[in-house]
Amino acid sequence: MQNSFFDLAYEKTTEKNAPLASRLRPTSLKEFVGQQHIVGKGKMLTRLISADRLTSVIFYGPPGTGKTTLAQIIANQTKADFHVLNAVTSGKKDIEEVIKKAKDNIGIYERKTILFIDEIHRFNKAQQDALLPSVERGDIILIGATTENPYFEINPALVSRSTIFEFKRLEEKDIRQIIVHALKNKENGLGYMKIVLSDDAMAHLCRVAAGDVRKALNALELAVMTADKNDQGEIIIDLEVAQECIQTKALQYDKKGDNHYDTISAFIKSIRGSDPDAALFWMAKMLDAGEDPKFIARRIVISASEDIGNAEPEAIQVAVAAARAVEMIGLPEARINLAQAVTFLASCPKSNASIAGIEAASDAVRHLSDGKVPDHLKDSHYQGSSDLGHGTGYLYPHQYPQHYVKQQYLPSDIADTVFYHPSENGKEKAIKQYLKDTKYSQ
Repeated sequence: MQNSFFDLAYEKTTEKNAPLASRLRPTSLKEFVGQQHIVGKGKMLTRLISADRLTSVIFYGPPGTGKTTLAQIIANQTKADFHVLNAVTSGKKDIEEVIKKAKDNIGIYERKTILFIDEIHRFNKAQQDALLPSVERGDIILIGATTENPYFEINPALVSRSTIFEFKRLEEKDIRQIIVHALKNKENGLGYMKIVLSDDAMAHLCRVAAGDVRKALNALELAVMTADKNDQGEIIIDLEVAQECIQTKALQYDKKGDNHYDTISAFIKSIRGSDPDAALFWMAKMLDAGEDPKFIARRIVISASEDIGNAEPEAIQVAVAAARAVEMIGLPEARINLAQAVTFLASCPKSNASIAGIEAASDAVRHLSDGKVPDHLKDSHYQGSSDLGHGTGYLYPHQYPQHYVKQQYLPSDIADTVFYHPSENGKEKAIKQYLKDTKYSQ
């Protein structure tokens, strides 16, 4: 039956006892708020939905950003047979039943079938593989919804046959618009009641919801249910009431998901960008979300050499000491050691000359040089080495002024190659001058 699930769901969500967030689900693109980068005027997805020519897609993004709502809108507008599965409660047998119906639809009725799978990342590999042939042949048009990065959690073959649409956290102005609609809507919202929502309470709900409109609407509904009425029969929701109903932000962080990688990326880039405040913020987010402090410490040690290097050689010492402190002390005290290392590294002069040097040298090893050791550098500490010419002609630097003498150290085929290019930052500037006065000038 076409749209049977969503038709039934919509009938239920319009009942007054259903959650406010469900009752207010939009039923058309015109009512849909946010995600204008994918459903704005003239956007590809908008055109596909309007023309009822949808191809397989994956909706990816945080909770409460409109993935399921958009699927419901598609269900309301399409002429295709629409089926819904939830990966938490459905299995391979359910997939096979939908595929069988889809083949009948094509063969008998020449009708398309759209299959919406909520939380598709929870299907195992075998279940996802069961979808692949039907998606590839066009027996079904897949709409997958997931809070996890599909490039990590979904079969690559399935991803390659789908268009990925990333849903962003809603902006505060979007959440404000939806709350205003909820307060005015008399049929499915709260418009039949006298509600006074203060400006600071509104601002708090929009801010602390952290882009999740469901969280904001649930808090608003709770506030309406618990707030007192004044003498005029008005329900007053002030900042204090709003704070009680939505006390803390829900951290958008999964230690195995893409937000984990996004956050550590922001952390490292903040150190590299010499912003200790941002680096502290991202580290605090990771620690509050339960990230392993040893993981953070390892990344700090890497950054000390990758992003600072010889511009401040002490950075690696501070980083290693902090990592050792984490092992010795543990949380919560070790966060102080990590904070010291992070603020020091972020405040140091920066140079990537070390990593650039090793990358260039590795490339030379693989592609440019045969790696043959020059005879004068070969080991001469065994009997008969002189007969082979090993070590002959080697100049011992400590026997020369300033303990330096120019001679060839690289293989002959890349003898004049320079891998290490010291920067002008911090202590590396002195290193650059030393090399200029010796190696690069003689």
